[in-house]
Amino acid sequence: MQTDKNWGLLGHEWAVDLLRGHLSNGRTRHAYLITGPQGIGRRTLALRMTQGLNCPQPAAPGTPCQTCHTCQRIERMQHPDLVIVKAEEAGGTLKVNQVRELQRGLSLAPYEAPYKIALLLRFEQANPNAANALLKTLEEPPPQVILFVTAQDTETLLPTVVSRCEVIRLRPLPIDEVSQGMQTTWGIPDDEANLLAHLSNGRPGYAYWLHQNPEAQEQRVTRLNDHHRLLSSNRVERFNYAETLAKDRTEFLQVLQTWLSLWRDVMLKASGAQAPVINLDCENEIDRLAKTLNLDTARQMISSLELTKTRLGYYTNARLTAEVLLLNLPFIP
Repeated sequence: MQTDKNWGLLGHEWAVDLLRGHLSNGRTRHAYLITGPQGIGRRTLALRMTQGLNCPQPAAPGTPCQTCHTCQRIERMQHPDLVIVKAEEAGGTLKVNQVRELQRGLSLAPYEAPYKIALLLRFEQANPNAANALLKTLEEPPPQVILFVTAQDTETLLPTVVSRCEVIRLRPLPIDEVSQGMQTTWGIPDDEANLLAHLSNGRPGYAYWLHQNPEAQEQRVTRLNDHHRLLSSNRVERFNYAETLAKDRTEFLQVLQTWLSLWRDVMLKASGAQAPVINLDCENEIDRLAKTLNLDTARQMISSLELTKTRLGYYTNARLTAEVLLLNLPFIP
């Protein structure tokens, strides 16, 4: 049996201690809202608590073994008493019919575990009808049912939803803590762990995901190389790139996020801030831009990128949106 005092999580010890206390003292809440940026560990924390609730052979009070058949199926999100509800596609909407279907399932007794668990992921993507529909379950939960809701923050949710949950706010970890944890917990080499810790900006789940998905790291490098090339490109070349961007909104959004992280580093460097850069492997490029341009230009580019993300969210003309963005990109011969 595993006896990991922190449930196998990297960081967030206070949250694990809190939930373990609820398990040990028999004071489990009927609903938990776990907030924080994507990749911070929200889903993992909810799954560990689910294991703690349903593990038939806990290693210690409030500590799931994480090795039994029940714990393993929960880890894979394949247990019959664990129901996952989320938007059907990335960046999509969680709809009211999904919540109503969940409610019908929760009205039935657990199949084999002590508790039936509902895990509603990225609930900021729920439309108003779906959020209102969930209120009934939050107000009058069926017996032996516990809900876990994850979201970016409480501000994006209905106050009535937030008030009916125990709120657990996860924060990014120090970069050094993530880097060291990746080396000792997962055996990742020093240089890679340090880079991934910076790229994740203190989000251990995202850092580990990058480690497991080297193609995502390659795509990031490609996007940054494109950005470097476009800075010295003429209008025709920029419009050609805009045409390519407009063909895939999902990739367009990923490009925006990558470029945003770079320009935030430039802004920090230009302002003289001592905060660590995210794109550790691009320090020469960041220094170049910070010295060539000024702080106002970096701020303007961040505003332009954020505005482009917002416009894409409203399904505006993607080609025109991309062209406007690239015209705003500084020209550096």
